[in-house]
Amino acid sequence: MSSELVRKLTPEEEELAKKKAQLEITEAELAQRELDLATLHGELHAFERQYQQIIGMRYLELDRVEVQIEEYMAYLEEAEDFSPSEGLKQLYRQIAKKVHPDLATDKAERVRRQDLMAAINQAYEEGNEERLREILYQWENSPDTVEGEGIGAELIRALRKIAQSQERLRCIEEELSVIHSTELYQLREQVIQAESQGKNLLEEMASMIDEEINNAKKRLAELKAS
Repeated sequence: MSSELVRKLTPEEEELAKKKAQLEITEAELAQRELDLATLHGELHAFERQYQQIIGMRYLELDRVEVQIEEYMAYLEEAEDFSPSEGLKQLYRQIAKKVHPDLATDKAERVRRQDLMAAINQAYEEGNEERLREILYQWENSPDTVEGEGIGAELIRALRKIAQSQERLRCIEEELSVIHSTELYQLREQVIQAESQGKNLLEEMASMIDEEINNAKKRLAELKAS
């Protein structure tokens, strides 16, 4: 009798019930996939940051050191090719003390001295002592270098040249101080010290950097495989 009281679902209601059950399953699956996607995004972002820290920063550091190595190797090559004699150095100092542009008293004279100083530097770098002596002779016998107009004028010119020379010396000391603080100079000092101990610091640095990059690539491969 009670079974007769249970209402039988219509075909439409049965289909609706099936669809609701299917929807519940589908929504649960969708929620899980949304979670999987969000988790993957988070993992990828974390991996990207780790990649930048391990790989990106390492390459930046490698580039920086390689530039230093190239600059210093270029310096070593120049040093090997250029070894002026003491006589050439003394001749250069003698001419520079007379011709240096910072000793000029007006703009026109400064330009003339700059051009001549460029020729002096080129001759010195080429080790051309004959050319240096020719420049010195031309300078000492040039009408432009003849002093005159009394002792008072000569004294004023001398005082100005002293002041200019002192200012130039101050600038040189500042420039040397800056050079001594550069990474390239400090690397050079470390290399020289290592050489005195029979070591090649540049080769050691290169090997260490190569090893670090290889290790980073291995770690990256492990991350991708995990």
